[in-house]
Amino acid sequence: MGYHRVEAERVVRILEADENISKNPEGIDLSQFDTITGVSVFDPEAICNNDYRVEEVEGTLYRIEYNLDDNKSTYIMMNFGMLISILLTIGILVYIGYKVIKPFDKMSYLTVELAKGNLSAPVKEEKSRFFGRFLWGMDMLRENLEDSKAKNLEYQKEKKTMLLSLSHDIKTPLSAISLYTKALSEGIYETEEKRKEAMAGILAKTDEIKGYVDQIYKLSREDIMDLTVNLGEVYLRDVMEGVIVYYEDKLSVIHTEFEVEEYENALLLADKDRLIESLQNLMENAIKYGDGKRISISFAEEEDCKLITVKNTGCTLEKGEMSNIFDSFYRGSNTANIRGNGLGLYIVKQLMTKMDGDVFAGIKDDIFNVTLVVRKA
Repeated sequence: MGYHRVEAERVVRILEADENISKNPEGIDLSQFDTITGVSVFDPEAICNNDYRVEEVEGTLYRIEYNLDDNKSTYIMMNFGMLISILLTIGILVYIGYKVIKPFDKMSYLTVELAKGNLSAPVKEEKSRFFGRFLWGMDMLRENLEDSKAKNLEYQKEKKTMLLSLSHDIKTPLSAISLYTKALSEGIYETEEKRKEAMAGILAKTDEIKGYVDQIYKLSREDIMDLTVNLGEVYLRDVMEGVIVYYEDKLSVIHTEFEVEEYENALLLADKDRLIESLQNLMENAIKYGDGKRISISFAEEEDCKLITVKNTGCTLEKGEMSNIFDSFYRGSNTANIRGNGLGLYIVKQLMTKMDGDVFAGIKDDIFNVTLVVRKA
């Protein structure tokens, strides 16, 4: 609605409110209006050169004349304001495009290169303050992955070299055993003493081979991954809070009862992230291999150590298997049809050992419990 229409409505209200004015509309004070130039009883025969509109008030028609020229400045200001708003919007969109969308598009190469395994691709510098921290984190991830890859390749190289060396060393006693057995089978040794010496030689070479096999077995099991630990002081509450919140939600979804015993906060000597990782491994094992009825976490004190125990119901593991559960790649008789690689408890054992702690497990009735031994600071 134009401003002149608003003022025309005001004129109508004045005519309705004052009977004298309605009889003599020319008496209206037009100085209070910006666009109204005249008010009179409507006469269709009268000539009017101004713009006007006709309004009816109590059966009488009135001509309300107006002039839009006086309101041009208002429209100019309105149009100018709209222009400023449009230009401002365009400026914001250009800024977002230049500072956010364009830099992000440039950085898309990084995730592609990482996905391809090209960990040596450098992170291009980007001055955008929106992505400084993101790029820093991505570059750290790239460097860590590259470092892990290099360490793994070096380890595999050393392991392969060692295996080849041991395999070569085994050939010598095997050749000797072959010669001894061939000589015995062909009756080359004429005296009993010679035959006994040959048998002793076979036994000696067998023990030698056994030693090489033990080295290969040990080599295949140790140092399967680089588990670094940064020891420091950490409060028990800081470790437990995140674990409890996460598993309260997770276990409520699968309708497993979850109980955490009240505990006194203690200052521990540990790597916070690694200790949380160990607890998470125990919790995931409890969920995976338990019967889903109940899982609990309890606490105890032992000299200068804090004991954290995770228990779950529904254990079907044989007690005779307990001596192997912390070995790498070992999977017990209760793992049928359950996906896994047998590394969870092995990793926990390695981490706790590196944190100058320990871990042990036990079975009572159908309750399986694993306890972390964490040193106090």
